[in-house]
Amino acid sequence: MKANLLTACILSFALANAESAQGAASFTTNAAHCTPAYLKQAARDARTREQYSALADCYKQIQKINLDQAAAEKQEWARRNQNIMVIAAKYPRPVDSARNLYEYYLSKASEAEKMSEKYSQLAAR
Repeated sequence: MKANLLTACILSFALANAESAQGAASFTTNAAHCTPAYLKQAARDARTREQYSALADCYKQIQKINLDQAAAEKQEWARRNQNIMVIAAKYPRPVDSARNLYEYYLSKASEAEKMSEKYSQLAAR
């Protein structure tokens, strides 16, 4: 009876350690994807410097993507701004849509920058 209990305890301990090691490995593996679901789960599970650094890197990637999209929309905004017809203009004009998208991508980049700084500070502790 005691042998079975001891075996069960050792087996459960070994499985718990294997699961936590697998979770840490998948944490760094999924860092390349940076989906909102991954970010939410990773933020909930983050405990180590490496995990916080992976989150910070992910948010830096998101910031870069949003800044690139903002730059493209700024060019589109400038292109559409040349062809404005004030007479009989209806809202939203194409130039307004381009400006709104530009501002949206800038705000998303700003949010990503703040989150990146937050997780970088947590990783530094």
